Amino acid sequence: MEIKVRQLTTCEVAADGGAISLGFEDVTGNAAAVSVSLNQVGVLIMTLPGLLETALKARYGDQSLRYAYPLASWVLEQSTDTTQRIITLQTEDGFKVRFSIPRDEQSLLGEALTQPMPGMTVRPN
Repeated sequence: MEIKVRQLTTCEVAADGGAISLGFEDVTGNAAAVSVSLNQVGVLIMTLPGLLETALKARYGDQSLRYAYPLASWVLEQSTDTTQRIITLQTEDGFKVRFSIPRDEQSLLGEALTQPMPGMTVRPN
């Protein structure tokens, strides 16, 4: 069954934390909701950014387009695994994403951020 969504209306977490529910209104004005298990939420979240970029490229016919979130803040934390650190990147509206960074990648990332970028491809965002 295909449902065309007019607008998202609610986002909730199940009391036991085992699922999320996304409430919405369809194009005919009917309320509906979809419930997604905790395991599948991670899959959905990992899939959406790629789908968003594919849609942008298809809509505007420009394969160089990227969807970039404006960074407002970041936090670096030590993981319980001492070979990893966790970096949290956040936008002004509260969207956050976290990555665990292995020790070797930490150094490479730090160096990359401090180096000039001659010869780098400029991408629209």
